[in-house]
Order: sequence, then C-alpha cells, then structure tokens
Amino acid sequence: MEYHGLKVEIRDKIALITMSRPQALNALNSDVISDFNRAVKELSQNKDIRVLIITGEGKAFIAGADIKELSEMNPAGAYTFSRKGQQAFERLEQLDIPVIAAVNGFALGGGCELAMACDMRIASTTAKFGMPEVTLGLMPGFAGTQRLTKLVGYSNAMYMMTTAETITAEEALRLGLVQIVAEPHQLMDTSMEVAQKIASRGKYAVKAVKELARKSTHTSMEFGSELESEAFAGLFGRPEADEGMLAFMEKRKPQWKG
Repeated sequence: MEYHGLKVEIRDKIALITMSRPQALNALNSDVISDFNRAVKELSQNKDIRVLIITGEGKAFIAGADIKELSEMNPAGAYTFSRKGQQAFERLEQLDIPVIAAVNGFALGGGCELAMACDMRIASTTAKFGMPEVTLGLMPGFAGTQRLTKLVGYSNAMYMMTTAETITAEEALRLGLVQIVAEPHQLMDTSMEVAQKIASRGKYAVKAVKELARKSTHTSMEFGSELESEAFAGLFGRPEADEGMLAFMEKRKPQWKG
C-alpha cells in the first residue's frame, strides 16, 4: 500500500510507521495527515499486530505542521485542518494495541502532539521536544493543550506552551513525557526490544490494560475500579489466562495461541 509522506511495514507481529518527508523534516500537511489516518485504520484491521512503533526518517521525528500550508488558511480552513489532525491522532490513541513513539530528533508542535498520542515515548539523546506555536501567533491545534497537560501537569504544560522553549530528551524524561532515553544508534533496537517484550505478553491482557488505563483519565476512581474488576474477571474465561498461570506454575514460558 502506498502512502503520502510515510512508510508502513510489518515485522512479525510489530508494525512500523516511518514518517518520510525528510526534506521537510517530516512536517505534517493535509495529505500526510489523511494518509496517516488511513494507515492507522488499515493497521487496526490486522488482528495479528501486537504493537505499533512510529518514528521519523532523517534528523527529525516530525518538526511540526507545514507552515506554508498554514499561512494560506482562513479560519474555516484552519478549523478543518485542526479537526483532521485531532481525529487522526484520536484514531491512533484508540488502537487496542500499545503504540510506541521512537523519537529520533525534533518533535515539535504537531510532532510533539503525535508523540503524545502514543502510549509511550522512547527518545534518542538527540531528540528535542517543544510546542513553539505561540512564536507564530498560533497555538497547538491537534489536542496538544489537552494531552500535554495530562502528561506533565498544568504548570509544566503551561511553561512549555507559553515560552515555546524546546526541552531535551533528559528533561522530557524527568517530566514523564518520555519513558526511556537511548543513544541514537540504539533507538530503534531499544524500541523494538520494548515492542517485542510487550508482544510476548498475553494479547488480551495487554489490550485490557490499555483500555482501562485510557478510561482512567476521564472516569472516577470508583467507576474505573468497577470496570477493572469486570475486565479482570473476563480474562478468566479465556484460554490465555489458563495457559499463563499454568506456565508460571510449571516454570516455563507460556505458549500463546493466536
């Protein structure tokens, strides 16, 4: 399948999307966002995939939105563009498999927003994160004001979005925006190792964890705990749980089916 500005491949049970407009530092325009949305939708239909990794080609993860395209928009066009990006990133976030952002370089503006729509972020030591929209007289438009605040807290998010300062991978790690920092030449190996570790776990258990963790951001503790009990109990009706517990007692690796 051909896509504009990105490449898709599947390695065993792990899918990889590489943003591929290196001459434009992988900047996001309408065509790229549309094809990204389509790629994610198509991957969601492949039930063999356990994990998705997203990275960038060249020296950037994604350096932001295409400023030339933005400069030609009127308010109605800007609204449509914002909603298109939000819907694409929401589709990504709603995948029932874990998604890893392997941030190889600049993750600015829309690039930082895409990384935040992933479940976890592994960054190269050379990665830079930032929300520079206010330097253009603009603001984040792909739900960045919402996700960044939830990930790093109100004051840290306000500081990043109002000063437009970029932060290093180490600072992002300190804030909880990033989970692992790796040397540039080890980034993809490290990301693949994490993906393979996740893929080796119980398929339905991992999906249930993601579903409940996502719901925790907008449900009460009481209601979320009830949902957790229901999901926990539901796993006991699957052969996967029987095999997992039996393998533990027999001191061997589980042999998952499917």
